[in-house]
Amino acid sequence: MSAENDISDGAVVQAVLGGSKDAYRILVRRYQDALYRHALRMVKHPDEAADIVQRAFVNGFKKLERCHDPDRVGGWLFRIAANLCKDFLKSPRREDVSVEGAEIPLVGEGDVERDFERSETRRVVQAALSRLSAEQREAFVMKHVEGRSYEEMCGLLGVSKSALKMRVMRAREELQSLLGVYR
Repeated sequence: MSAENDISDGAVVQAVLGGSKDAYRILVRRYQDALYRHALRMVKHPDEAADIVQRAFVNGFKKLERCHDPDRVGGWLFRIAANLCKDFLKSPRREDVSVEGAEIPLVGEGDVERDFERSETRRVVQAALSRLSAEQREAFVMKHVEGRSYEEMCGLLGVSKSALKMRVMRAREELQSLLGVYR
């Protein structure tokens, strides 16, 4: 375990605000993987997810003095990335169809029919998720894909528990409706 892991987020933020630009790299290393996984689940495009994470860190650096609780800078950075994901999903310029990042089933020695069914199911579910509103998709992904608790989601998104439960419930209902065709 490196000494870097022993430094609290609050101490790192104070070092950055005190003029140590290199200290910000510690925050990037701590949170880049989690932010990327979330962005990728939201936008479904690896390059876009990487761009969103990079913009989140750049925006975070520029506005670090606005982080009211330096010990919770990870949640603050997460909210920046989550908002960028929502902006991307709302953008009329984004492409809805992309060959890049498409999942192509590989035929192995296993059951070809079962592999195809899994691939088709994954494609249908991803298509249904993409039709949810950004807020519903975000809540559903955090709860059911990332396995986060409502308390953790509240801290990361700055939204009440009841609002998040409602978003997840509405996302489930919408997904049931969208996927009902495939039953």
